[in-house]
Amino acid sequence: MNTLQWLSSALISLKLNEALAISLATAIMLGCALLAAFVATWLVKKTILAAVSRWISNKRYRWSDPLAKNRLLDKFSWFVPVAIFSVAVDAFLDASSPAYALARRLIMSGFVIIAVICLISIFSCINDIHRILRKHKGSTLGGYTDAGKIITVIVGAIFIVSIFTGKSPWGIISVLGGLTAVTMLVFKDTILGFVASVQLTSTDMVRIGDWVEMQQYGADGDVIDMGINCIRVQNWDKTVTTIPTYALVSSSFKNWRGMSESGGRRIKRALNIDISSIHFIDDASLQKLRKVTLLSDYLTAKDTEITEFNNCSTDTEETSLNSRRQTNIGVFRAYVIAYLRNNPNIHKDMTFLVRQLAPTDTGLPLEIYVFSKDQAWASYEAIQADIFDHLLAAVPEFGLRIFQAPSGHDLRSINSRSNELVN
Repeated sequence: MNTLQWLSSALISLKLNEALAISLATAIMLGCALLAAFVATWLVKKTILAAVSRWISNKRYRWSDPLAKNRLLDKFSWFVPVAIFSVAVDAFLDASSPAYALARRLIMSGFVIIAVICLISIFSCINDIHRILRKHKGSTLGGYTDAGKIITVIVGAIFIVSIFTGKSPWGIISVLGGLTAVTMLVFKDTILGFVASVQLTSTDMVRIGDWVEMQQYGADGDVIDMGINCIRVQNWDKTVTTIPTYALVSSSFKNWRGMSESGGRRIKRALNIDISSIHFIDDASLQKLRKVTLLSDYLTAKDTEITEFNNCSTDTEETSLNSRRQTNIGVFRAYVIAYLRNNPNIHKDMTFLVRQLAPTDTGLPLEIYVFSKDQAWASYEAIQADIFDHLLAAVPEFGLRIFQAPSGHDLRSINSRSNELVN
């Protein structure tokens, strides 16, 4: 006689109706099982889990935060109430009854579900711990851990089906193997994402924290998460763009990590000089520019070079074009070079160019191609703005003008002057 029958008989002996006695006995046993499960779980959390948590905190391991974040120990404690229900079923129910068979299947399914949840939590902890340990290198196991989670869920589902159908898990797997084509179609994106994730991780193409730019997806910002199915990029406007993982392998994208690791950030911008303002520079202007500290050495050396050339030439008196003379654009270019070389924010060991580009209908572009030492966006923009603030203000000192298309104000001024002349 099992416990349920004994308790039912005891209640019947108290002059209770048989159906009521059985129902009451079942309710009492269920209540006792729930109470025992609650008390046991509470004791485990308050004693064992609390002691383990304190020990980890006192040791100050770097992986303690991922364990707490994913509640790994709490999830393992869920085995306790399921184990108590398993013991209760064996104690209270007859092994030959249909209720016992159903209860055993439910309990076995509970064990499988909790095991799947714990394994998923373990994979999450592994990924988080790896990120902490490799934060300076930025690599990630996201693709592998996501694949492990998917396989865990699939295997857990197979075992649950096996428990309720009574068939071997291997038989179910063989049936799924026969549906390979359907499986490939259903999990196409996941398979492509997993392969792409492995390629990205093994070739170190993308890391969490990288600044990537992918115009076809409107992504321009930092990678904040890498998964088997998608990669999330937080754009500079704080929006988040989701990119399929396999798209980074099948399409092109720009990764700015090389710039970050190089130690410099490129400044590439041109001043468009009005061509009509370019001319030979006269002695009075040269005398004035010799007072500029950054130009004194250059002008002295250039004067010596030009004087020696002109002294060796025999036809310099026929026309001024037969002799060498300095131009205001040449002196200005020398000033820009000297100014940038004396700027402590400019990297001297990287590409350093001040060059003229082909003239256009908007003037003669004088391009500055250098690298700033500070890569932070705000600081970089401030350095660049300071440089061009100064150069734009210095251009008139050389008798040059920046090209600017006529504005509405200019046209109104011309019209107003014309009216004054007519009147």
